[in-house]
Amino acid sequence: MIPPKVLSEIEALRAEIREHDRLYYLLDSPKISDTEYDMLMRKLADLEARWPEAAAPDSPTQRVGGRASSDFKPVRHAAPMLSLDNVYNEEEFRAWNARVEKILAPGERPAFVVEPKIDGLSCAVTYQNGILVRAATRGDGEVGEDITANARTIRSIPLLLRAAKRRPPKLLELRGEVHMTFEDFEKINEAEKKAGREPFANPRNCAAGSLRQKDARVTAQRRLRFYTHSYGVCEGVAIASHSEFRALCSDYGLPICPAESFRGAEDVVRYYGEFKERRLPALAYPVDGIVVKVDDYAQQNRLGFTAKSPRWAVAFKYPAQQATSTVESVVFSVGRTGIITPVAKVKPVFCAGVTISSVTLHNFEEIERLGLSIGDRVLIERAGEVIPKIVKVVSERAARRKSGITPPKSCPACGGPVVKEDEFVAFRCINPSCPAQLKRLLLHFASRAAMDIRGLGEAVVDQLAESGRVRSIADVYTLVKDDLMKLELFADKKAENLLSEIAASRKRPLAKLLYGLGIRHVGEKTAETLAALYSLNDLASAPADELKKIQDVGPVVAASIAQFFASKEARALVKRLAEAGLNFRKDESTAGGTAFSGKTFVLTGELSTMTREEASAKIRSLGGKTSSSVSAKTDFVVAGSKPGSKLRKAQELGVRVIEETEFREMIRP
Repeated sequence: MIPPKVLSEIEALRAEIREHDRLYYLLDSPKISDTEYDMLMRKLADLEARWPEAAAPDSPTQRVGGRASSDFKPVRHAAPMLSLDNVYNEEEFRAWNARVEKILAPGERPAFVVEPKIDGLSCAVTYQNGILVRAATRGDGEVGEDITANARTIRSIPLLLRAAKRRPPKLLELRGEVHMTFEDFEKINEAEKKAGREPFANPRNCAAGSLRQKDARVTAQRRLRFYTHSYGVCEGVAIASHSEFRALCSDYGLPICPAESFRGAEDVVRYYGEFKERRLPALAYPVDGIVVKVDDYAQQNRLGFTAKSPRWAVAFKYPAQQATSTVESVVFSVGRTGIITPVAKVKPVFCAGVTISSVTLHNFEEIERLGLSIGDRVLIERAGEVIPKIVKVVSERAARRKSGITPPKSCPACGGPVVKEDEFVAFRCINPSCPAQLKRLLLHFASRAAMDIRGLGEAVVDQLAESGRVRSIADVYTLVKDDLMKLELFADKKAENLLSEIAASRKRPLAKLLYGLGIRHVGEKTAETLAALYSLNDLASAPADELKKIQDVGPVVAASIAQFFASKEARALVKRLAEAGLNFRKDESTAGGTAFSGKTFVLTGELSTMTREEASAKIRSLGGKTSSSVSAKTDFVVAGSKPGSKLRKAQELGVRVIEETEFREMIRP
């Protein structure tokens, strides 16, 4: 039993440390020095070590757990995390405001809340009954990556919400921005330089790299900050406006950035200019504009959303900052999808808070449009974004000759063939074993929609690729237990489990393998169509003229398939996969499904008897289509538990909504 006096001291220390976190990160008015704070933490840690039964997951000492690595597993957001539309001048903002007033009732003028637009990383933080249970990146807006272990190290994110005026909601999913101060950014870059490592380009890049560290202890050293700006789900607490939401955050001890309220658009325009001149230079963190939100939630609901953005909010950004420099050389970068991007190396120049030495040229048509040659002096623009761009050539070099900026004939990463598809501007490496693409391809190959190799996640792929043991997809099937035991992530049982998953994947249907190969333009549905008509060997020898006649294929996809299988690298890969015993047979079972022919389904919420991927595959096998968004052309919305905004949209449009039990009846043989 813990003596009551000790337990009381432990609780008092936890409360005191939480209060100092609040004073430092929320109010920017610390009352004690860093040394005094560290002494409090050390005292609490000593007491918890002496009395382990007093351990609590929400204790300040538990921000960094014992587990060093993270797999960044997929997390589906409770509601989509949409991006904001941008406006860049007063005229564009007034036009946005006019659209808002046109949708609302005649004469109904909204009030606005204006917040700084912090240049950081979007993050969703989930609390259950006031306890932090999960944090995730934005990802594609629907699915992000689990970064809970790293987010727990951010001291401005409370592990436990305060219950000041009312109890925390049963479920609260917050959205906010993870960022870094200029001061902390400079300290980190100094440390990187001393260690002989390349410094980070800007605070946003540094924050992004810090948030995705495999070791949470590294993240903890980076002093990341978090500001709440909105929420996805709030169960059990009624909120009528954004102002009320901000007040609720303050009550719960959640960090919010400074904000102003205005009654009309012209007041916002005046503030936009004032903020840039007086407030922006004094801020401790990077900001590239202001965010303007309609305050009243009832008005927000009437305004609704476009496919990508809310109509009731806009990012009112500041004009780009510009500088001039000289192009010294051009190098070629190979992206994760094989796209080869020309990058201009320029004489280092300071612009918009960072020193720029590299500028992407996007593609070779952009080089031609600019009329760019090595040695030219160019105008560089950076609008608070991560990637600067060349706007124009301002003066040509004196002795003008051909610049030599031409597409490479072979991949700079692997020496493999480079192609340009007729309908696209990009040049691509089509080697399926290109080292620049390897990690992405392995993750795609192992994903649930493809070969479903559980345990072959990002951290494992990183180590396998970096060790040199896996240089192509086919190498996965030559792994033995000793290979895995050499990696720091593996113990005996985990190695056996992964090898078992790899062995099981040999029997997956051909459609899964085709999708997993990562052939450009071949999605799940196209893979199923092809697998119903061809064995892999037959498909590999099928001419493009034959393939383009197939429904759901067409000339672009057909050319991509034929081009893939024509390369010697792909032929070598197919041969090795055949030797590994993978299933190359035609998927007879997928042919002929017509029960849902012409019908479009949208899935929302969690299904209890199957995954979304399984439900989507069944719909497609019966001739139907799946979509990620609801429209008037949607035939059915399948609603599981905890459905999101898609259910509301379906009800507004009068689309038929069916529950899981009815859906199961529809797909029953």
